This record gives sequence, structure tokens and C-alpha cells, in this order.
Amino acid sequence: MTLTTTAVLVPLLPFLGAVAGLLLGRRTPGFVRPLAVLPTLAAAGLTVAVAVGQGGGPATDVATRLTPTGSIPIDLALHIDGFAALIAVLVGVVATCVQIYSTGYLRDDPRYPSYAALVSLFTAAMLLVVYTGDLMVLLVGWEVMGICSYFLVGHYWETETARAASLKAFLVTKLGDVPFLFGIFALAADTGTFRITGILGSVVNRGLDHPTLIALLLLAGVAGKSAQFPLHTWLPDAMAGPTPVSALIHAATMVAAGIYVVARLLPVFAASAAALVVMAVIAAITMVGSGLAALAQDDIKRVLAYSTVGQLGYMLGALAVGDRGAAVFHLLAHGAFKALLFLGAGVIIHAAGTNSLAAMSRMSGLSRRIPDAYWTVTVALLALAAIPPFAGFFSKEAVLGAAEHAATGAAHGIPGAAGWTVLVSGLLTALLTAAYAARLWLLAFKGRGVEAPDLPQALNSVRAGETPSPQPVVMNAVLWVLFVPTVALGLSAPLLPEWFDGRSLAPTLTTSVVGTGIAVVGGLVTYATWRHTTALAARTPIGAVVVDPDAAPGLAEETAIATHAPVYGDNAGAADPADPGRLLLGPLHRHAAVGFHLDAVYSALFVRPVRAAATLVRFLDREVVDTYVRGAGTAPRWLGAAVRRAQTGNVQTYLGALLAGSLVLAIAAVLVATGTGA
Repeated sequence: MTLTTTAVLVPLLPFLGAVAGLLLGRRTPGFVRPLAVLPTLAAAGLTVAVAVGQGGGPATDVATRLTPTGSIPIDLALHIDGFAALIAVLVGVVATCVQIYSTGYLRDDPRYPSYAALVSLFTAAMLLVVYTGDLMVLLVGWEVMGICSYFLVGHYWETETARAASLKAFLVTKLGDVPFLFGIFALAADTGTFRITGILGSVVNRGLDHPTLIALLLLAGVAGKSAQFPLHTWLPDAMAGPTPVSALIHAATMVAAGIYVVARLLPVFAASAAALVVMAVIAAITMVGSGLAALAQDDIKRVLAYSTVGQLGYMLGALAVGDRGAAVFHLLAHGAFKALLFLGAGVIIHAAGTNSLAAMSRMSGLSRRIPDAYWTVTVALLALAAIPPFAGFFSKEAVLGAAEHAATGAAHGIPGAAGWTVLVSGLLTALLTAAYAARLWLLAFKGRGVEAPDLPQALNSVRAGETPSPQPVVMNAVLWVLFVPTVALGLSAPLLPEWFDGRSLAPTLTTSVVGTGIAVVGGLVTYATWRHTTALAARTPIGAVVVDPDAAPGLAEETAIATHAPVYGDNAGAADPADPGRLLLGPLHRHAAVGFHLDAVYSALFVRPVRAAATLVRFLDREVVDTYVRGAGTAPRWLGAAVRRAQTGNVQTYLGALLAGSLVLAIAAVLVATGTGA
């Protein structure tokens, strides 16, 4: 089988699996799991075969004309270079792990057939984006991912939270897709082709007429899909979907697509120094803001969601300083440990019965009940905090090294302002990342085991260390599969420079020492703060019980009644006196917990005016337009009633009316004739 044929089968297999799952899922439930797992597993194996065949050598380009109509043709094209081959492997492996994990996580879910089919379609769309060499075909996969995310985030559609989150994700990403589409058209009009190789060749040979405008239009779409400021607000809310969906979106699809597109089209962005500076500023705000927000979240999945936003900021920062190798390397490393973190969080939630870190901090023995999740998540958090020798250390240091290179003026054509912006914000984010990673680990696994006799026995049994239900073996097995790249990927990258444009990704001494030192300081400060707050909490009565109303709706109300205390939801940032995030952030905590009120700003600027306009339109439609419509029907109805009353059936009446009418007409004729004669 040739490399081209193998590459064509990669997105085709999960697509066919999705179609078969949608058509046969309810009729033949026994085939649902094989149709979900086997095509994706086969596609993952083929991505490895494509990567081995590509070998980091020259890119493979194959194209056939899809349509000859229009001034700019559309081609069905493949473009497989080292970046595409490696990212396809990431997508295939993570999607396979998610499908296998879901067979245990959603084993009793009646909507599992449609869920599994949508995951397969989601995977096929992302693989199409990775392998295609034509921007219009890429746009197809880009939009299919948006539709799949809408349905998957809203999987639990019976809850208001899931419905609102899915709609928000769809609308916010579409808001970015509109300028993205215009950017693609402008780029094709400027270069005369939708083919990526043709576009890059045109940029190198003759440049672009409007590079800044095109780059900013494309960047708007990337900001929406890859959750960059200010279009990042949909990603934390998307945690309302099933945990495996969160792992897929955050690690290998959707958010990775935007970063990948910028990496593929980096010469287009590099043609404008202003666009690079804008990218650097967006990346800096995204990194630092998400780090502060993650430090204030109570929901374990929202902590990881804001963490993803911050790591995507690192990737965009690497692209802003012109180093796509560092960006793609961090994309690969982040995909491995973030998938592990989300799937591990699913095991933790399954065991604890809640998403709330504050509730987990009052439990004891959680690490002993789920040892697989404890050890794998611990290593993944170390990778997230960029502690050597794990994957996150090497990839994050590659980003910081590229920023240092640009800041010192050693990177040709890259503004020094972009380099300094990314470097300073990246180091600050390293401190925040280590802080919220340490906080998550301490609250989840080092609970105080507080007993509350007034609480229902169900919650006390969880606190006492009893496992509510056994963990499915398949869920724990997937964690160890993802554990391998989390540990080994960083160590292998310096040995494969040909996959990354020939650039060595070995960490530099300065950024390694400074970055690691800052991360260690962040972790130690958080630990010391936790020790202090835990000692205070031991002497302070706890006045509020934190229960996740979505995970245990009945238990939440029962607990509130028993203790006469408020029940806090996932997003409220419950008042746990042992939470070190409150002490570390101080007065900023209240604002960081709600994402610095950006949703409120959007509500004031967009949602309320749109609703007011809709109310006005409804008023005009019902009270003005409908009035004329009703009037147009009322006048003939009245005329008909008058005519109906005249129809008496009396011949004398009819003759009298006829004579009266004739008399009126005769008088009128005489008057007209007299006036004319005069």
C-alpha cells in the first residue's frame, strides 16, 4: 500500500465508522462498540505507518482537481510533512484512547451509539484538517468539528448547563469562523490558489498585497477555535460535556486545529510584523489570564480547561516568535499529558462522586482508592508544570528558548517586542501553572477527611474512604497507555530534529534554569500556603458544604437542608478555608473565579442588545405588521357583512334599489353635462 493510499484511508475509516454507527447503532447495539473502537484504532495504526513512511523527509504532495469552476479551482489535495505526520499520530492515539475509555465511562448511557459515532466523525474531521493540502477542503473539516463539538458538549441535553454550553461553544467559534472565511478568500484572491503549497510559494516569491489584513482575519478564526483571548470563554463552559469529550477537544482536536493552521501558514503571518506583535499580545493575555483563573476554580475540569487555554497561549506565543517547531512540539507534548489529565479526572470524579475540589479536600484516602489515577495524574501534573524530565519540560522550554532567541534579536524578521512579550508572560505563566497544578494535586489527593455527622450517610461514606463503585479496568488501562508518551516524548524529541524543520529542540541552559526554578518556587509556595490554610481550617468550623448539583442533584438539596448551609455549584468557587488559591490570589480571587467577568462584558455588549433588538422586532411584527394584516382582512369582512344584509330576497327591494341607482346616475350625468357645456 502506497503512502498516499494509506493517508487517504486515515480519515476515511473513522468517517465510515461514524456513518455505520449512526445507521446501525440502535438496530444492532452489539456492533456499537466495535464500530466505535475498531475504525479509530485502525486509523491510528495507519497514522503510525504514514509517519514511518514519511520519516521526517520531504513533504508528500498529491492533488486531483475537485472542481474546475470559478476563477480559483479547488483541489482534493494531500500535504504530508513531518508536522502533519506527527499530529495525525497524536489525533489517532488520543481518539482511540477516548473511544476505549468511553466504553467504560458511558457503558450505561442510552445515547452512547450517537455519542460514539459523533466522536468518530470528530476524529475524521480533524484528520482531514491535518492531512489536506487545500484550504477549502480544510474548511470542511474545520466546520464539521464545530458541529460535532456542539452535539458532544450538549450530550447531557436534559440539563440547562449542557444546553447553554453547547450553544455558547457553537456561537463563539462561529463568530471567529466568519472572518476566518473572509481571510481564506482574501488569501486565495491574493495568491491565486487555495493550495497551501502554492500560497506559501507565492508568499516567499512575491509577497502579499495585504499581509496584515489577511493575517488578522485568519487569526480571528484561530482565536475562536483555539480558545485565545477574547474568544476563549466557550472552552471552560464546554466542561458540561462528558469527560472523554473534554479530553478529545482539549488534547487532539478542535483547539489543536487552530494552532496547526497557523503553523502550516506561518509565512503568511510572518509577512506582517504587526500581526506577529498582535499574536504575541493575545498569547500573553491568554497565558497569564488563564493561569490566574485556573488558580481560582473549584471544578477540577474547569481547572484543566483554563490550563488548556494557557498552554494554547504558549503555542501561539511560539508561533508569534516565528518558531513553528517549538509550537508543534508543545502541541504534541500537551496533547499527551492533557488527555491523561482529563481521563484521570474522569476516574477521580467517578470515585469521589463530585467535580468539586473543595469537596475532595474534605475526603480522605482518595489516592489509595484509585492508585492508577493517582500515579498517572501526578506525573501528568509534573509534565504540565514543566518539571524535568517529563514531556512538558522539554516542549515548554523550547517555547521559552524561541522567545529568548527573538527577544535578543537573534531571530531574523521577528520583532523584539514580540519576543519579550512572550518570554516575560511565559515565565510568569510557568509560575502560575506550577501553582494551580500543585493546588489541584493537594486538594484532590491530600484531603483532610473531615467528618460531618449531620450529613447523609452517602457522603460520609465517601469521605471515610469507601469506594462507591469499582473503577472499570478499561479506564485505568487507558491512563497507563497515555502515561508512556507523557514520560518519553520529551526525551525523544532532541533525537528527531528532522521532524521539526531541522531545528534542535533541546532546551537551552538559561530558560531551563529560570523556567524550572520558577516552577519549583510556584509549587513550593502553593504547598506552604496549603499547609497554612489546612492548619487554619482544622481550627475553623466549616460553614458550607460543597456538593456538585449536577453529579448528585438530590444529595445537594438534602445536604443543604441538613446543615442549613448554602450549596455551591461547580463554578462558584466554594468557600473552603483550606483552599490555598484564595490566600494566594487575595482580593483577585473573586474576579478570577468568574473569568474576570468577560462573560458579563459580552452579555452587556452583545447578548442584551441582541435580545432588546429581538424584543423590538417581535413588537413591530405583532403590533404593527400584524395590525395592517388584520386590517386588510377586516375591511373586506365588514363589506361582506354589509352586502350580506342587503341580500333580503325581496324583489320589490331590489327594484327600488335599481331605480334609486338609475336616478342617481341620471342626475350625475346631467350635472356632468351641464358643467361641460358651461
